[in-house]
Amino acid sequence: MSQSNALRRVEASPAAPLSQTFELRPLAGPVGAEIIGLDLSRELTPADFSRVHQAHLDHHLLVFRDQRITPQQHIDFSRRFGRLMIHVLHQFHLAGHPEILIVSNIVEDGKPVGLGDAGKYWHSDISYKELPSLGSLLHAQELPAEGGDTLFANMHLAYDTLPVALRAAVEGKRAVHSYLAKYGQLQKEGNWRPNLSAQQVAQVQEVVHPVVRTHPENGRRALFVSEGFTTRIEGLPEDESRQLLDELFAHSVRPEHLYRHRWQPHDLVFWDNRSLIHLAGGTPDHLRRKLYRTTIEGDVPV
Repeated sequence: MSQSNALRRVEASPAAPLSQTFELRPLAGPVGAEIIGLDLSRELTPADFSRVHQAHLDHHLLVFRDQRITPQQHIDFSRRFGRLMIHVLHQFHLAGHPEILIVSNIVEDGKPVGLGDAGKYWHSDISYKELPSLGSLLHAQELPAEGGDTLFANMHLAYDTLPVALRAAVEGKRAVHSYLAKYGQLQKEGNWRPNLSAQQVAQVQEVVHPVVRTHPENGRRALFVSEGFTTRIEGLPEDESRQLLDELFAHSVRPEHLYRHRWQPHDLVFWDNRSLIHLAGGTPDHLRRKLYRTTIEGDVPV
C-alpha cells in the first residue's frame, strides 16, 4: 500500500469521542438528579456513558438540561441502553422515526398531532407487555407557559414503607396488566384515542407480572402495579382484588414518594420504569405542549 493511500485511510477513520465535563446534581425529594453540562448531540465515551448509567440506577430519574438534539440523536442515545420499543399507536409516531411517540395536545387541521391524554393515569410505561419497559426518555419540544408538569412516584420507597399487613397480602401475588384497562374510558373523555385495529389489539394482549418485582440491576424490590394498566390480582375474588389494588395505588402515591418535574426548554428526562410510575399533571387546553418519547425494552419481571 502506498503511503498516500495509508494516509487517506487514517484521515477517513472516525475520531474517538472525547470525554465531557459534566456535573451530577441530586434533586430535592425522593428521586432524581440533574445532569448539567453534558451534550447528548455528541457520542459519549465509555467512561462518560458508564457514569450516566450508574447515575440512572442510583437516582431512577435523570434530567439532562438544554439538550439541542435531533430525533435521530435522541434515538441513538436511547439505544445505548437497549432495544427500543415501537408504540402500538402508530398514528402518533414521528414521521420517519417510528421509535419516537409524539406526546402532544396540539391539533392541526382537525387532527391530533400526538397522544394528547398520555399519562392521565398513574402508570409504568408499557407494563402490559411480556417484556415491559426498562425506561423512557422524554424530550421537550414545545412547552406551555403554565402547567404541563409530570409527577413521578418512587415504587422502591412504596414497597419499603408498606404496612406489615399489606406487605404480607401481596407476597407472592401476581397481577394482570392490560393496555385496554382505561382505553374505552379515555375515548369517552376525549378525542385523542383512535379505534384500534384488530392487528393493534393483537399487539396488546393481557400479561401477568409479579405485584412486587426485583430490579434486575440494583437488586431492590419495588411495587409493580398501577391504576393505568393493572386490572386485577390473580387468585383473589374480584372484590378482594379491587380493595387490595386500591390500597396499593393509594399508598404508592403518598406525597413523600413523589417528585414533580417542572419542565424547562429542551429538557430530556430519562426515568426507570422498573422503579417509578408517573402521571401527567395536566396542561390548559389553549396552551400548546409537544414532547418526543422513546422507550427502551426491559426484561421479564421477577
